[in-house]
Amino acid sequence: METVQNIKQRFEIIGNDPKLNRAIEKAIQVAPTDISVLVAGESGVGKESIPKIIHSLSHRKHGKYIAVNCGAIPEGTIDSELFGHEKGAFTGATSTREGYFEVANGGTIFLDEVGELPLTTQVRLLRVLENGEFLKVGSSLVQKTNVRIVAATNVNLFKAIEKGKFREDLYYRLSTVDITLPPLRERKEDIHLLFRKFVADFANKYKMPPLRLDESAILLLQKFRWSGNIRQLRNVAEQISVLETNRDINAATLQSYLPTEDNNILPSVIKDKKGDSDFNTEREILYKVLFDMKSDLHDLKKLTLELMQNGSTKVQETNKSLIKKIYGSKEEDSEIDFEEEPRTQFLPNSNREEDYEEQDSNNYLLAETIEEEEILRLEQKEIEMIKKSLEKNKGKRKAAADELGISERTLYRKIKQFDL
Repeated sequence: METVQNIKQRFEIIGNDPKLNRAIEKAIQVAPTDISVLVAGESGVGKESIPKIIHSLSHRKHGKYIAVNCGAIPEGTIDSELFGHEKGAFTGATSTREGYFEVANGGTIFLDEVGELPLTTQVRLLRVLENGEFLKVGSSLVQKTNVRIVAATNVNLFKAIEKGKFREDLYYRLSTVDITLPPLRERKEDIHLLFRKFVADFANKYKMPPLRLDESAILLLQKFRWSGNIRQLRNVAEQISVLETNRDINAATLQSYLPTEDNNILPSVIKDKKGDSDFNTEREILYKVLFDMKSDLHDLKKLTLELMQNGSTKVQETNKSLIKKIYGSKEEDSEIDFEEEPRTQFLPNSNREEDYEEQDSNNYLLAETIEEEEILRLEQKEIEMIKKSLEKNKGKRKAAADELGISERTLYRKIKQFDL
């Protein structure tokens, strides 16, 4: 039986991390069987090595090995790619075509990014896993295939199942054995080993001396997050190899090649999570709109009362800026005709002083009612936002108060006030 060290040398796998070694051990153990395997891990961790190991150590090693990137094939053609199609099955199908499951009969198919498969294709794949049967697109003839399926994904399939984007029964069929590859940030001791391997390869490729890192650069290399994992590390190694004339690299030089977005999540930098919250942004915008509406309503109420109490000419002279704000800044819109005739719509046809006083009283009552309705709407919005924040933070008042931008004491008072 092959050892882990032999497999690393054979497939050029660099590193001694225990989690990496365990993943390789599981691949060696499962290879002689025909059970399906699901390889999990972030993008760029090297998931494609595991199915190659499994295929090379299985009894199918003399059969075909086909790797399919499910996320790179358009939804409209993926069924044809995987299962084939008959002539005339769709526009452009000028001849019968064999799919990957037919071509790889007796071998292994690696389905990379399996979480990107459309639901209709997932049903077809489930049938292959259950009884080895499939239908070509446009055909009613059931065909048989004998393939080993190894799938890989960098997404959380449990969340995809909850959202209805991935079939639960297919997940359990694919994941008879789970193999998880750790991200590069959890393999700190391996990072420098990988970097040295990459710069040696590029030195040989571009006919130049290899790079050398000092202690500060090695420390920075290990502290960096590497969200793109091994793929990102390799790209940085190639950039420095090509662009730097000085082959001795310190931390300052290395820092200049590290992406800005990842610099914000180095251990030495504190990231402002609150500023990145979509909920906070939505809350701030909503508050601004509501307060602007309230301000405009007060301005309109003030102008309306002025018109009802004073002559229109006097009002226009003393409230030019307010009229322009409410009715627009265009010259033709700013000269609003406030003659006596519109006023008669608000006042009774009587010249008695008591009638005018009664009308003024009614107008004040109307204004107060409008203000009360506006306050009520604001309170409803405030209650809704407090409820959302409490639900989001699972009832933790301190976290909800921080998110709302108020003190915990104020939040407690509002909870009691609104009987939440």
